Amino acid sequence: MLVLWVIAAAALMGSSLAFPSPTSNDASIPGTDAQRAHDLMKEGFGSGYATGGTVQLLVYSAGGPLIDDARKRAVEQSIDRLRTMPHVEQVDTPFRRGGISSNLQIGLITVRMQGHDPNKLAQTTQTLSKAADPARAAGLEVVPADSSTPADKEIKTGPSEIIGVVCALLVLVFAFGTLVAALIPIFTAMISVASGLGVIGLLGWVVDMPKQAGIMATMIGLGVGIDYALFLLSRHRRLLAEGVPVVESVRRTVASSGGAVVFAGGTVIIALSALMLAGFPLLATLGWVTGISVVAAVLTSVTLVPALLGVLGHRVNALKVPFLRGSGKAGTGWAGLGSWVARRPWRVLLASALVLGALAAPALALKLGALDEGYGVQGSESRRAYELMATGFGPGSNGPLIVVAELPSKVADAKDPIVDNLAREVADVDGVAHVSEPKVNTSGRSVLLQVVSEYAPSDSRAAEVVRDVRAIALPGVQVHVGGKVAGLTDAGDRMAERTPLVIGVVVLLSALLLLLAFRAPVVAIKAAVMNLVSLGAAFGALAMVFSIGLGSGLVGMDPPVNSSFVQTVFFSVPIESYVPLMLFAVLFGLSMDYEVFLLTAVRQAYLRHGDNKRAVAEGLGSTGRVITSAALIMVAVFVAFIAYPDPMVKTFGVGLAVAIAVDATIIRGFLVPATMVLLGRLNWWCPRWLDRILPNLSVEGHEEDEPAPRLPEPVKAGV
Repeated sequence: MLVLWVIAAAALMGSSLAFPSPTSNDASIPGTDAQRAHDLMKEGFGSGYATGGTVQLLVYSAGGPLIDDARKRAVEQSIDRLRTMPHVEQVDTPFRRGGISSNLQIGLITVRMQGHDPNKLAQTTQTLSKAADPARAAGLEVVPADSSTPADKEIKTGPSEIIGVVCALLVLVFAFGTLVAALIPIFTAMISVASGLGVIGLLGWVVDMPKQAGIMATMIGLGVGIDYALFLLSRHRRLLAEGVPVVESVRRTVASSGGAVVFAGGTVIIALSALMLAGFPLLATLGWVTGISVVAAVLTSVTLVPALLGVLGHRVNALKVPFLRGSGKAGTGWAGLGSWVARRPWRVLLASALVLGALAAPALALKLGALDEGYGVQGSESRRAYELMATGFGPGSNGPLIVVAELPSKVADAKDPIVDNLAREVADVDGVAHVSEPKVNTSGRSVLLQVVSEYAPSDSRAAEVVRDVRAIALPGVQVHVGGKVAGLTDAGDRMAERTPLVIGVVVLLSALLLLLAFRAPVVAIKAAVMNLVSLGAAFGALAMVFSIGLGSGLVGMDPPVNSSFVQTVFFSVPIESYVPLMLFAVLFGLSMDYEVFLLTAVRQAYLRHGDNKRAVAEGLGSTGRVITSAALIMVAVFVAFIAYPDPMVKTFGVGLAVAIAVDATIIRGFLVPATMVLLGRLNWWCPRWLDRILPNLSVEGHEEDEPAPRLPEPVKAGV
């Protein structure tokens, strides 16, 4: 088994590296107005208006106007070189109407492409930028403008993965006290992540694979891969400490903790799969791609980990670290905490609710919006181009609207009265700063206008301009608005429409899985509610850091140059509209992991002696240390990814880290035990009719030697 996994991981990862698949951040949403505008742009307007068909270069002269003879000559030499480049169809000089700023120091060179590879637009842009070296030689600054958003950037692997793995290894060493035991979860996670990334890379040849797919799979795969192996290893070492033979210990471990891993992984996969109902293809793909990494983690946990434990035998405790006393035995500290909570459940419940309410309160200020390059890394080319464009041509120039109107009848040219009337109506919309000359397509049935609003793409008022332009009513004319801002506006509207459906499906299916696992309706419903509580704390943290801006600088978000002290401290960053739904799915699944492991231990104790309070204390005592270690590992991994320059990865890192920390401490340590003590025998109550129809899918397995006692008779509600 060990050899097979190593070969499979090497083959899959090697194949994906040898044959790298293209990536695509196609954010199209079927059935939306922006998608209709995009489709119409392809019909007779020329390749330069298609997505990825235009490259813009900004030219800045710090020493004086660009129309100075020497500077102008250098710019024209650059333009002549650009016209000779492959796939260049047309180059528009900055010395034209609308091509140069009012102070004459910032110019815009527009290059229209044909026949190039849209998937290699970044490389093409750099090649075209290099062709403008004559302008640079004259002392001018030339920066390629970037029409994508920070979330569109290809995210490359970096030191964050290494930092996360090192932090996880340190936690494992402290938890186990031996280097060999600490390395088992790390090795297993590496194999699962490599296998998952290999599969994802190869799938990129048959489906559109987002650029964020690899980093999301790595982030989640590392966290769950290490955690699942940790749960199995902790159980195995505890059995070895009790004198159970190696092979029998492995069997019992997989029968108990292995079953819990499968159920826990199932909840994560269910939550991620529900994203397919969001009506956003990009989000759906991110969901099932991340699910692949979870499947790989579950498979390696229940096959590779037992193989490693069998190979190592008692050597699993070899290479003990001096001064550390990690052991396989459950600590008494968590059991003591469980007993303390059991003696005062109402006070613990109220105190926990107040703390969680305070953590979740900032979520009311959560601000969703579009991320533009104004939030990129300070000093990067893309952010510099954004700032030059905003200074020279207005903030809205960084996200122009593409208005495509279907006409009731064929027109000869753009001078037709109906086209002129449309252009005037668009120009009269509040918030519109500039409207380009109309362009009629070859069939004469559609007209295209490029519209620049007064607001930056990330400004919520830009979305209102989109809606107002779409609301223009002319007889027989159907107005559609496309472009980056319009697409993100439609994405936000679709997310708001589908979010209740996705949340409902995730909660219901996860509760059903827990019902099948524990045959306890109250426990299943309570677990779903507890997970929603931890989500509230996560969204509160996101709002505090990004929407309110208190701490955005600490996670690496750079405020604009020359910002005041207050603007620097409270630098607000919008959160992409699809991020909360993706976070909900991931966090709900991960939070359910700890719920499954805690409930498994509590139920096993309850089946042995039937004392609910004692079972809660024993369950918390046997799982507290391992859940805390697992949570520390996940938090370390997610915090490490905050170092990525991409704002989307930062939001995921902050949200995941806070939610897991709150879930493993306040919720699993205090709130869940308190509610279980108060519910008493109702925790495990199940109506007879439901008990008869539920299949027997015990999470705990049947590893105990002695037969389990019968559960107490079901109690009636209110008794």
